[in-house]
Order: sequence, then C-alpha cells, then structure tokens
Amino acid sequence: MRNLKHLDPYRYPLMGHWGNSYNGAFKLKINGERYTVIASNGEGWEHVSISHHQMVPSWDTMNQLKDLFFEEHEAVMQLHPPKNNYINNHPNCLHLWIPVDQVLPVPPYWLVGMKG
Repeated sequence: MRNLKHLDPYRYPLMGHWGNSYNGAFKLKINGERYTVIASNGEGWEHVSISHHQMVPSWDTMNQLKDLFFEEHEAVMQLHPPKNNYINNHPNCLHLWIPVDQVLPVPPYWLVGMKG
C-alpha cells in the first residue's frame, strides 16, 4: 500500500481516530461521485473499502481507487467468498485486498489480457 499522506486533505476521524500513513478514513470524489473510503492493515492484509450511499462503485472507480491507495507494481484483488461465508454489511461497498507477506498469485498475463 502507498503512504497515504497525499490523501490527508480528505481524511476524517473514524471512531475518534485520524489514522496514520497507512490507515484511515477518507471522503473522496471519484468520477464526479462522493465516496467513503477506509484503508486498514492488520492480520497480514492491507485493505481498502469504498462505499456510496446509492450505487455500487464501477470498474473504473475501482481502478482509480487502486491507483490512489496501492503502488503501480502491486496486484490487488476483490474477493468473492463462498456463499456460506458471505456477509453483506453494506450493499454498495466493495473492497480491495493484498497480502502483506507474500506476492499475490495472478494467472499468466496472456489469459487475462495483461502486458507480459
């Protein structure tokens, strides 16, 4: 995850805490829409969630979110858990995840349209 100092003007306190260089809550405008974003790390994962009060964030919004919070060279994932483990606390919230102590495996570039 990137150092989040560049987002300090958009930071707000969450449960009385302002966070630090790698954690915090933010009010961001992406593609003309206002989103609530929470960045955290712990339990071996870096995590960013984004939510909107009326709609699910688009693919383009998620790409811009990735660029704001993660390094260019980092692969991040959205997770679709098994149905029996699925919990939806907010219908318009999506998440990006990256493990801290390992490289996220990705398919060969030619299978998913990535540059080699």
